Amino acid sequence: MSVRELVVLGTASQVPTRHRNHNGYLLRWDGHGILFDPGEGTQRQMLRAGVAAHDLNRICVTHFHGDHSLGLAGVIQRINLDQVPHQVTAHYPASGQRFFERLRYATAYRETVKLTEAPVAADGPLAVTGAFTLDARRLSHPVESYGYRLTEPDGRRLLPERLAAHGIAGPDVGRLQREGALNGVTLEDVSEVRRGQRFAFVMDTRLCDGVYALAEGADMLVIESTFLDEDVQLAVDHGHLTAGQAAAVARDAGVRHLVLTHFSQRYADPEEFERQARAAGFEGELSIAQDLMRVPVPKR
Repeated sequence: MSVRELVVLGTASQVPTRHRNHNGYLLRWDGHGILFDPGEGTQRQMLRAGVAAHDLNRICVTHFHGDHSLGLAGVIQRINLDQVPHQVTAHYPASGQRFFERLRYATAYRETVKLTEAPVAADGPLAVTGAFTLDARRLSHPVESYGYRLTEPDGRRLLPERLAAHGIAGPDVGRLQREGALNGVTLEDVSEVRRGQRFAFVMDTRLCDGVYALAEGADMLVIESTFLDEDVQLAVDHGHLTAGQAAAVARDAGVRHLVLTHFSQRYADPEEFERQARAAGFEGELSIAQDLMRVPVPKR
């Protein structure tokens, strides 16, 4: 059975709190697992969430601040300890190559798994598979940072009334799908375009073109909202977003499900992030991320 969901491993910005671990987010996409921004403590959070090293196919790091990358050492060593049988690919800003190497070889261990390094140096596609395309876009933060976007290819949705009108039923439906035409009837005659699902991951950044490009038309947008709107100048100064800014991006981009995360420890009431997001005019599904939360990607 295919599963498409976000598993939230941590939601704190800068420092962990009693209730929030450093960042960490696993996207389950059918049989593929992408781990985003493994901060300190991610390996333990994976255990608590029922996520195994074998579930990981890619690791995507937005930038090399500690709350987004200090967990790399433990996660990489766990991948080797568990002898994950498939290739695991790591994406991260090319300018942080020295940081990645230090974390990858932070201590002695036995390498049993081929970890493929695929640094990001510019906007554009990072991987193209039959199931999705993974893209990166540059963000605006004091250190080089990239956001990520996963796009499923468009498909086709069969229309029962059109199939019936052409007298196509039973095994002939599968044959038409495989061959594209049957007795002069094409697949296009009895179906409509089903747009592929889109997932976007945006961490530490000010508002910039990259934020909007990543969010455009996303079925799910996971985005930082470090500050509340009254502290917008702090957000600008430190390269972050407020709850209202993040929600306005989602509103204008036509996002279906908005997940706010990466909260400053200065705020005691997480519900205020929801109130400010709604005040900004976002009317879609909204989740205020909590550690170990599971959020399904909206179906089409």
